[in-house]
Amino acid sequence: MPESARRLTLGNDTINATDAVRVLGVVVMPDLSLDKHVTAVSSKCFFQLCRVRRSLDDESVAMVVHAFVMSHIYYCNDLLAGAPKVVTDKLQRVMNSAAWVITNTRKFDHGLSHVQREILHWLDVPEHVTFKQCLSVYKCLHGMRPPYLSEMCRPISSFAGYHHLCSAFSFAGPLA
Repeated sequence: MPESARRLTLGNDTINATDAVRVLGVVVMPDLSLDKHVTAVSSKCFFQLCRVRRSLDDESVAMVVHAFVMSHIYYCNDLLAGAPKVVTDKLQRVMNSAAWVITNTRKFDHGLSHVQREILHWLDVPEHVTFKQCLSVYKCLHGMRPPYLSEMCRPISSFAGYHHLCSAFSFAGPLA
């Protein structure tokens, strides 16, 4: 793309185009991919993980990791729905490292997935994204979300022409 096409001139001001934009803390590329966002989150989290184990007891380590690492991974991860495995694997590696730090285990110790699921009660990144989406839909259908969201989420049986589908009656709860 020529350099002049990457600039916008408004009166005396010139605005240069950028390769990514940060919106509410999420780095979005022009093609709406989240590669740079995931890379930025991963690097912040690894930086925190490298520093946390040095001078804290086990309980404090767990609290710090949850506060500074897991909160970054979970923030706006609904946007990762349908993201390629390559993207979610970066965040999964961070979660694995966080589990090693909290449990004080080594990288090649067996049973990491058991530790994450049974002891820490963590879902893998793609599973967590799906869980958050399902929870949001549930809350929309039960009136626990703002009306502007609840209006966009309706059971299939409420649409004309779809009431004959088997899936139209799989929702058992009342609508608010």
